[in-house]
Parts: sequence; C-alpha cells; structure tokens
Amino acid sequence: MGGAAAASTAVAAPPAGDTAPGAGEQRTELSGLSGLPELPADGVIVAYKERAEAADSRSAATAEAADKGRKTGQGLRFERRLATGAALYEVEGRTSRAGIDEIVEAFEADPDVAYAEPNTRAYAMATPDDTHYASQWDLFESTAGMRVPGAWEKSTGRGTVVAVLDTGYVSHSDLAANIVPGYDFVSSAAEARDGNGRDGNPADEGDWFGAGECGVTYDSPSSWHGTHVAGTIAAAAGNGKGVAGVAYGAKIQPVRVLAKCGGTTADIADAITWASGGTVAGAPANPTPADVINMSLGGSGTCSSTYQNAINGAVGRGTTVVVAAGNSNANAANFTPASCSNVITVAAGDRQGNRADYSNHGTVVDITAPGGETATRTNGILSTLNSGSTVPGGESYAYYQGTSMAAPHIAGLAALAKSVDPALSPARIEQLVKSTARPLPGTCGGGCGAGLADAAATVAAAGGDSGGGGEPPAGGTYTNGTDVAIPDGNSTGVTSPIAVSGRGGNAPAGLRVSVDIKHTYRGDLVIDLVTPDGRSANLKRSAYDSADDVIATYTVDASSVAADGTWKLRVRDVYSGDTGYIDSWSLTF
Repeated sequence: MGGAAAASTAVAAPPAGDTAPGAGEQRTELSGLSGLPELPADGVIVAYKERAEAADSRSAATAEAADKGRKTGQGLRFERRLATGAALYEVEGRTSRAGIDEIVEAFEADPDVAYAEPNTRAYAMATPDDTHYASQWDLFESTAGMRVPGAWEKSTGRGTVVAVLDTGYVSHSDLAANIVPGYDFVSSAAEARDGNGRDGNPADEGDWFGAGECGVTYDSPSSWHGTHVAGTIAAAAGNGKGVAGVAYGAKIQPVRVLAKCGGTTADIADAITWASGGTVAGAPANPTPADVINMSLGGSGTCSSTYQNAINGAVGRGTTVVVAAGNSNANAANFTPASCSNVITVAAGDRQGNRADYSNHGTVVDITAPGGETATRTNGILSTLNSGSTVPGGESYAYYQGTSMAAPHIAGLAALAKSVDPALSPARIEQLVKSTARPLPGTCGGGCGAGLADAAATVAAAGGDSGGGGEPPAGGTYTNGTDVAIPDGNSTGVTSPIAVSGRGGNAPAGLRVSVDIKHTYRGDLVIDLVTPDGRSANLKRSAYDSADDVIATYTVDASSVAADGTWKLRVRDVYSGDTGYIDSWSLTF
C-alpha cells in the first residue's frame, strides 16, 4: 500500500529533576515521538565499494547476511537496496544497541565495505517528547481521549491567547515559555494574601484555609488550580519534560479571580471584561486580549445579569467563553456560569467514555471532554502543579478530576480552531466543536451535549475540510472489542476483523488505526493492517523493547483502497517466551 506509514516508540524515562507523577504508572506506546535517547536501531545500512560482488548481487548480499550473522551471533537477513544502492540488512528477532554496533563493526572490518551504519529512526516533531505524555490518556487514547494528536497535524494554537480566570499562576518551567502578562482581580487583600487588592501580578499566593474559615469545618490545602488548568491548555511541548498542552503553541494569560474562600461575581465579571479587551476602571488596558476565556469555576444558582452582561460583552469583542458544568451530579441549569448564554458549557467524561459520576449534566451542557476520575489515580487528568501545601513550594505534576479539568480541553480546542482560521466567531467555534463531536463510547444519563469532543475533526472542519489527516465526525469509527489470544512464537499470527459498509469510495489518506494489545513483551510483536483487497501495511515491527503492551494510534495512507469491506488487524509474536492478546482495535475514517 503506497505511502503507508507508522511511527511508534517507547517513552523515555524522566530526566533528573523532573518530578514523575508517581509509581505504578502505565507507560504506553505512542506514535510520532521525537528526541528519544539511544533507542535500538532496526538494522544496518551497508554501502559496498564498486568492485564488491555484494554491491549489486542479491545472492551475494544474502550470503553476506549469513556470514556476518554467524560472526556476531545475530539473525541477519538482506532486506532490500536503498535508492542510493546501499544494502539494508534487518535483524531477525530482538537485539540491543550493542548488538547493532557489533554488526556495524563486522561490516566495517570487511575491505569491500565503504561504510556501515545503524538504521536509526527519525520521528515527526509534531507530537511531543514530553516525559509524561504517555500518561495523558485524555489527549490520545482511542476510547475516550479527545484525539488531539490528529489536530496537531494542522494546528498547535500558535498566535492565540487563552485567558485562564482562576487562582492565578504559580511559576512552572513547563508553562513559563507560554505565559503572557495577566492581572489580579481579587479585591480583598486578606483573601488575596498579597498585601493589597487588585494589581498587575496574577501570582497564585495559595488558596488554603483552615477549619472554621470559609464556612466549612475542615482544613483545605492550596489547590494551585489555575496552574493545573493552564497546563492542560498550553503546557510546552517538545521540551523533553513534563506534559503537553492541548494547544501547546498558544499563550496563557493568567487572570486571578479566586483566592482564599473563592472569588466574587464582581471580580470575576470585571476579569471577563478585561481579559476580552474591554475597559475596567483602575486597570490598565489589556495588551494581549484573549481569543478564548476559560472559567473552571462556578456556584449554585442561575446565571446572573452581571455574569451574562460581562459574557455578552466578551463574545461581542470576539472572545470565546468556555465554562465548567459543575461537579454536583446535578442539572447544570442550576449552576452559574454554566447556565449562562453565549458560553460553551463542558461536562466531564471518564477514561471509559462515560459521563463522570460527579459531572453535572442537562440541556445547557454543550459538549463533553475528558475530566477523569481519580478513584484510580492515573485515570485522572495529569497536568502542571506545585508541591506546596500552603505557600508555593517546588513545581510538580499531579492528577486531578473534575469539570474544571474538562473545560480547559475545550478552551485549548477553541484555540486550535482559532489558530487555523482567525476569522472564526465564538458562535462558529461552538458550532464546529459540537457538529464534529462523536458519541460517548460509554453511557450518559441526564444529557451530555453533542457528545465527546473530537479535536482532530474540529480542526479539520475549521480548515474547511472533512478529514484530510484528521479525525472524522461521528459515525466514522469502527471498533472490534473481542479479545483474540496471540500465539507465542508463531510467525503466522492471528487476525481480528472489522467489517465496514455503506461508506462508499476509497478510504482516506489519513486512515487512523488505533490498537490496544496486552502483551508481556511488546518487542516481540509485528503488527499489520490487512486491507479488504488483501494488501497490507506494516504498523509495527519487532524490536528490542522490554516494555509491556501496545497502546497506539497509527496513520495509514489507504487512499487507493475501497473503504467498504473487511479490514483485519494481523498480529504476530515472532519470538518465544511472552504472551498476550488483542484487547481491542478500531479504524477511524
């Protein structure tokens, strides 16, 4: 299948000083990572001198493979010739980088060889090398993730500003490059803990309180909530550390409206006005008015006129306003600003694709996005944080859950769309987000809006096409969730079928193949996509890779293949000693 391509690799360990999210975290296989250190090569490229028989003879090259294989104790085969005339030799089974180097040395010692070098991998830089990206299921997992990597093919949010109206910002190296000046709208000096009222410093001084304060009977540490929200939107990507934001090319404008005991409607309404470029008495003009405002905040009651007027003004200035639905497992119509008009109200989904059990719901909800559930810690949303229990301590990362975590996914998505087409109005952005959503894979009681947001489909539609390397709207994904055991050490392998009908025409150039394979040594596995007409595209080759499981999404150019018919995932375990099964896989047209 011409142009079929896949890229996959294991996630590198965190560098020294980078705080990992915690023990027991499942590392996953991801597509398109870059900057990974010393990964084993797939084989060796050898260029022969002109007089050498192996320079143009297949039989001589095959004999060379046998000879060098015997000398190094490796299973080596001649694969093909490159356009340059060099020979490509592949290693059968698994080997180490030291084993590859030994093969290179054996060829270099041959007087007929001009040069020999490892056949290393190159990875696309569009997806990040951030050390905890593997834990961000909310971005890439096929079941309930938001399909963000497909959107990055077209947009990273560059040129946009997202205002985060929250607890402010505590310094974090994974966010610093994407921060623009904000403002502190907390009027009460005592609650702000900064010695004054409103000022130009939106630093988060901590929102902790003790029992008997703020009308409650328990102690509460500082949440650093605004920094967590900001990281989900625009944490830096490709910097070799931490996490990646949904719109990692966007800028974050921290606007402090919450402190000890929360924040007031008056302060929040002024912040909405200022963030969107409006005039607020006593505050300087905003030098970088926001394209998007995120409000992961709220309380009980219907939308007040103060809120609504501020929101209407912001939308009239061209700013998209995104709000959290609330975490009371109740009708969002009874919460504010979730019940306001002219906003995108966001419910939370869990890792299985259900409405999260805490999430508000109802007819005012516009869309659902990943919000996580931390009963299993790693099923929460991982983002930037701080380790201080009261005042700021060291920078860290942590899993949170809530519609507060869901809303910034949509704020980031709005920035991605706005970056593609700066002329998009808030109403048009909302329409794009909703019209390209896919049905929740799980269940939703009470109303979850248009469904689960699909970032790649939204960005593709914002750019004026219906796919083009991104994800399609609802109805374009076909899944087989039946377990299929993979025989150990069996070169024939097994297949799992998916029947596609009623699409007509050919499959897209950006057909996405998502796989979830449980295996105790994924390096043994060779994975192919078999088309309805019997052709195949290799998704993953065997390699020295001791990690478990394959959870990945691959992109295949299937534009020469009719979409309708039975597609198969073929998995072979080419080395004995480890076992596993196909858990599920899907095709997205």
